[in-house]
Amino acid sequence: MTRDVDVVVIGAGFAGLRALHTLREQGRTVAVLEAGGGVGGVWYWNRYPGARCDVESYDYSYAFSPELEQEWRWTERYASQPEILSYAEHVADRFDLLRDVHLHRRMTGATWDDAAGRWSVEVSPEGGGSETWTGAHLIMAVGNLSTTKAPRWPGQESFTGTVLHSARWPHDGVDLSGQRVGIIGTGSSGMQMVPVVAQEAAHLSVFQRTPNFSIAAANEPLTDERDAEVKAHYRERREAALNSPSGLGFKPSKQSALEATPDERRETYEQAWTRLGFGFVLAYYDLILDERANETASDFIRGKIAEKVEDPETREKLTPRGFPFGAKRPSVDSGYFEAFNRDDVTLVDVREDPIEALTPNGVRLASGIQHELDTLVFATGFDAMTGSLLRPEITGRDGLTLREAWSAGPQTYLGPFVHGFPNLYIIAGPGSPSLLSNVLLSIEQHVDWLAGLLAHAEKQGADRIEATADAQARWVDHVNERAQATLYPRATSYYNGDEVEGKPRVFMPYVGGVRGYRRILEKVREDDYEGLTLDGTPTP
Repeated sequence: MTRDVDVVVIGAGFAGLRALHTLREQGRTVAVLEAGGGVGGVWYWNRYPGARCDVESYDYSYAFSPELEQEWRWTERYASQPEILSYAEHVADRFDLLRDVHLHRRMTGATWDDAAGRWSVEVSPEGGGSETWTGAHLIMAVGNLSTTKAPRWPGQESFTGTVLHSARWPHDGVDLSGQRVGIIGTGSSGMQMVPVVAQEAAHLSVFQRTPNFSIAAANEPLTDERDAEVKAHYRERREAALNSPSGLGFKPSKQSALEATPDERRETYEQAWTRLGFGFVLAYYDLILDERANETASDFIRGKIAEKVEDPETREKLTPRGFPFGAKRPSVDSGYFEAFNRDDVTLVDVREDPIEALTPNGVRLASGIQHELDTLVFATGFDAMTGSLLRPEITGRDGLTLREAWSAGPQTYLGPFVHGFPNLYIIAGPGSPSLLSNVLLSIEQHVDWLAGLLAHAEKQGADRIEATADAQARWVDHVNERAQATLYPRATSYYNGDEVEGKPRVFMPYVGGVRGYRRILEKVREDDYEGLTLDGTPTP
């Protein structure tokens, strides 16, 4: 069975829903293909205890509809997964999006037909069989943190307990009361999960390889007064976000951290501690640029950790060292470090004593120590940025696959465009601010800009849009140059592709910031979409 539309969108998360709404408003026929059983993307799948956004609720929301802004009532400063999922479902209902969303359909491949100027997308529906969808345009709205990864250890099949993954949590929940639980991984998912699971489990063992920096969430209920205040000035709030580096609405101090006195720095950091979340790294403009400036912030956060953890040995193991603060995405937590003061929570340092194997009853370390468990949770994260783009077989012109084109790392023009793949667009992916920004804002920025591009191409009578090889090469060089001028390459992180063995080590997000990136997009548009060919013939 083959179905034809103008635009095929892969993924019904926030990017896919926004693309559907905007392009349908232009009069285009759109089909959104979603592997899951509902909308929401990462918030449909990530239902682990404690799952919560690290961007404030008012900012982690759509800006395209003032009416939607006014009618939706957030309940917490940092919304939890159920509330964010409810918001996505509300948007889908309110704007009648579900009639063009096709659930339980996983994309397995896509092929560009150069003669017809169309994409043919192969889909595997749940329950078996296959479908083909064709469209002049293909939008990859698959998210940066959606393809899970789970390590494999000897003896894993022998474990007789329950194995869970944070990003594929059972939708009907899990009762961990009275259980001996182990959590492997201390990134954002693990750090959010630990304090919640600790209150329920009989005993919790946390297997940590690398301690991470984390900022206090300072989460709180949103009062009616606060809600009214924000909604009365929502336009100004959105404008501030657009004109900020991170999309969080604040700008770094123009002063160097090294120019401030110790007392001034402490006051600045104290204010940032409960206000900025992961944006703490922007408390001074040079924290991610200068190692000495960064160390002042790192020392402050280490001091905060020291205040929270009572046992000296555990405190030392939880203290991050050896990489700059912010060079890997810092977590925003609610009681993570305090959880280790409980008698029923054990920190297991697997850098010092690695996991050797799983046994029928738990985890055995290289030292021979056995941790007996009833439930083991993998909070081991994702094949970030490129995993969901390279899982299906995407074939462009002349049989070139995206895997081949990106064998040395992702190469794009501006983020959305890949030379050799006409009419293919990636939303908030590699080569754009993506995970270095409030991704909701970056999503809307991309969708609106692409909608304008499609309208422009239509007026020009152009049926193909593609980046030139030269423009792509220059953009990749620019992205790399900007990254190398920062401390980001100094850390082992998913920004650099370090989370998957064998993955090319390339810094993938664009560090120019939301404001700077927006200006680049505006300049490209003003220059008649420089770097793109808009016609009906293949590019050289």
